[in-house]
Amino acid sequence: MATIFSKIISGEISCYKIAEDEKHLAFLDINPLTMGHTLVIPKHEIDYIFDMDNASISDLHIFAKQVSIKIKKAIKCKKIGMAIIGLEVPHAHIHLIPINNVNDMNFANTKLKPTSDELTNIVKMINS
Repeated sequence: MATIFSKIISGEISCYKIAEDEKHLAFLDINPLTMGHTLVIPKHEIDYIFDMDNASISDLHIFAKQVSIKIKKAIKCKKIGMAIIGLEVPHAHIHLIPINNVNDMNFANTKLKPTSDELTNIVKMINS
C-alpha cells in the first residue's frame, strides 16, 4: 500500500519541494516544529530506515547534509537538528529541524500551522 510519501513522490499529492535528485526528495513539513522543518526521504518505499542497505542509507544522509546546508543559510538558527523517528509514516525519513535550543526538537510541542503563502516563501528563501 502506497504511503503518503509515495503519493508525494509520484506527484499524486503536492508538496513544498526543497530539493530532489534521482533517489531522494526533500520537502517542507506542513505541520512543522519550527519554520523550515524539512523531511528528507528516499524515493524507494521502505518502512524502516535501518532496513536500507549501507550505500542507500549513506546516500540519504549525504543528501540530507546538502539540504541542511541550504536550510541553515536561509533560516536564522543555531543549528539544523536531525531526528529519525519513523513511527508516524511507514516510509523511512529524516527530519531536519532549524533549532536554537534542544526544546525546539521536542515532538510533543504544539506543531505550527503555517499558511500556504508562508510555506511557499520558505521554499523560495531556502532555494534562493
